Amino acid sequence: MEKPSRFDLKSIRFRVWGYFILFAIVILGLVWLLQTYFLGAFYEDMKLKETERIAKDIIQEFRSDNDPDEFIELLTDTVEGTDLYIRVETGDGIVLFNPYYTGPSQTLMYMTETSTLRYKLQQNAFSAYSEVTPGSKGAKVLSYACYLHKADDGSDSENMANSILLYIFSPLLPVQSTVHILRRQLLYITIIALLLAFVTALYLATHISKPINAITKSAAEMGQGNYGVQFNGGPYTEIRELAATLTDASRELEKTDMYQKDLIANVSHDLKTPLTMIKSYAEMIRDLSGDSPAKREQHLGVIIEEADRLNVLVNDMLTMSRMQRRKIELEKTDFDLAACVESILDSYDILGEQEGYHIQYTNPGVMMVNADETRIKQVVSNLVNNAVKYCGNDKIIIVNVKKYGKRIRCEVIDHGQGIAPDEINHVWERYYKSSTHHVRPTEGSGLGLSIVKEILTLHKAKYGVSSKIGKGSVFWFELDQIRDKKSRRQGSA
Repeated sequence: MEKPSRFDLKSIRFRVWGYFILFAIVILGLVWLLQTYFLGAFYEDMKLKETERIAKDIIQEFRSDNDPDEFIELLTDTVEGTDLYIRVETGDGIVLFNPYYTGPSQTLMYMTETSTLRYKLQQNAFSAYSEVTPGSKGAKVLSYACYLHKADDGSDSENMANSILLYIFSPLLPVQSTVHILRRQLLYITIIALLLAFVTALYLATHISKPINAITKSAAEMGQGNYGVQFNGGPYTEIRELAATLTDASRELEKTDMYQKDLIANVSHDLKTPLTMIKSYAEMIRDLSGDSPAKREQHLGVIIEEADRLNVLVNDMLTMSRMQRRKIELEKTDFDLAACVESILDSYDILGEQEGYHIQYTNPGVMMVNADETRIKQVVSNLVNNAVKYCGNDKIIIVNVKKYGKRIRCEVIDHGQGIAPDEINHVWERYYKSSTHHVRPTEGSGLGLSIVKEILTLHKAKYGVSSKIGKGSVFWFELDQIRDKKSRRQGSA
């Protein structure tokens, strides 16, 4: 595997580092833009809104018909402790409120500005404002004017003369000097912030990419055949989940590899024995018993029997392979499961006659199910064959078909040695053989219960096994019950 470059531009480490630095630069850029270029306009806009709010409060107090002294006290309190200058006068210039003397230059500026604002108010405006700079080096002043009382019963000049005007002058601080100070501070802040962002981004990028690199190394090790490798995900939830998933996949691959090796070993063994027997007996027929009809028939019988074993093994392997690849389509029909089981058990009568096996079954009546009858027969046959091999010394096998809620349950019971608790979950696996000894020295393909599992899985049926050491085992499966056609016709009638 190609080792990634230390400065791979497409790596997660570089991308996380780059995005974090870019984010820091964008944020700092916005701060620079807002604080140094828009601070003046923002400040003046806020100052105007504050002045309009103060004017609105004064107008409400004036129109509330309170004592004039209280109104004058409100204006005085508003002026004190602030940098505002408030002036109230009539439209023809008679001063009604002037809190303090401001000096000749400022008085001249105020008088000039009030004339300008008064002219704007005459243009049918309720309020007016402007900015003025007294002198060549003075700070800007926000000048605001509005009507406290507007007369509407005469000519324009008479109405203005009889109206009462409110002037508010608010100095605007020297924003440019503030901006200069902010720029110097922001320069230091930017340098410190970028250094911190660089270090933090490098730390995060390294710690995020480190567990991914570890997973990559473990995956490469697994790719070389070491399926037992453990994946570590680090402190992050998503990477931990990925590592856990890969660890499970590694275990499954290890199990699959083990099954593959067992499959090759078991198939080789199962094929070798009958092939050896076929070859040996064929040579015996050729060399020894060709002229003896009795011996020839005996030896040919052995060859046929071993060929049948090979045929069963190959068919089971093909069936298993097709099921696992989902190449088998079920042909479901309605049939009587009880009668189906009874027909299968009839073929086992020869075991009772020749070897003393007792298969106990009582037909419970019609038990209609909808399933692939051929495949269900294969399931029942495999379960009975398994019970015959492990039935115990009493050679008794019990088969039950009964209602189980809304389902029909089929049980195959034996009184053998049972299955150990640590083995019971493995009985459905291919070529798995229990550690307990079976009575009948039969040879199977080792795929019987695996085929049972696959068929029932295709039917989406429930199945399972319960067992106790020394008392035997119960293998069972359940199919959905349906009413037979006769009962359905009676129900509809």
